[in-house]
Amino acid sequence: MDPTTYTNQPVALAALPDIRELETVPISPRYRILNLLTWAAIMLGLCLILSALRFQPWFTPPEPFILAYPVAIGIIISVGLVNLVYHWLADPLIRYAVREQDLVLQRGLFFRVLVCQPILRVQHIELKRGPLERLAGLARLQVFSAGGSAHTFEVPGLTPRRAAQLRQFILDHKELDAR
Repeated sequence: MDPTTYTNQPVALAALPDIRELETVPISPRYRILNLLTWAAIMLGLCLILSALRFQPWFTPPEPFILAYPVAIGIIISVGLVNLVYHWLADPLIRYAVREQDLVLQRGLFFRVLVCQPILRVQHIELKRGPLERLAGLARLQVFSAGGSAHTFEVPGLTPRRAAQLRQFILDHKELDAR
């Protein structure tokens, strides 16, 4: 067939590969621990601030604040516990795969998301390490697609070495033509 001739033949759907058979790699378990500790610290910090304001000895807090204090503590603890349970269950489900032509990211507890980014469409890649991530020995790889201002997806919970390897693989392969 002449490569310059345009064709648009139907594809046999039964012959397509099954994405569920894709071998994916889990992110580091330290990511889950980091999220759990972060949410616990936020929850504890907010409760301590409210308690310090409520029980400080220098002045009597206003009556509405005194009445709202147990409700506010209850809300903080409830929201914090929901976040802790969510991260406990959802973080181990984050998985990724790297193939010759694309990157795949799976995530989600209630709403499962599968993102597939062709390497040819990668505009640039950022390796990010915030202070808590550096403390935990983790990094994030943000992949930006051509034509978009925000990152297409982010692979969190990587070791810095693995993140650098993935970044270099993408940079080495993003100029190759699709086969």
